[in-house]
Amino acid sequence: MPTRTVAVGSASGLHARPAKIFVEAAAKAPVKVTIRVGEKKPVPAKSMLSVLALGAKKGTEVTLEADGDGADQALDGLAALLAKDLDADDA
Repeated sequence: MPTRTVAVGSASGLHARPAKIFVEAAAKAPVKVTIRVGEKKPVPAKSMLSVLALGAKKGTEVTLEADGDGADQALDGLAALLAKDLDADDA
């Protein structure tokens, strides 16, 4: 199963606006994507409540997982998104 590990780049972590942007992008992915912090249980990346419950702060490493056709491309896009500061006005 393809995975990507990335440090959260947003100044406020995966909270409010950054989480919304990430969840919307994950929901558009052609495959089911999960996200987890460390060795904790993975949660659906398209679930706002689940993503917020991760409590990921700036610099927290999260792991994305997906399986199926297009998984690598979806994970690359989502990992690049998480690495950015989504709190910035131009995000």
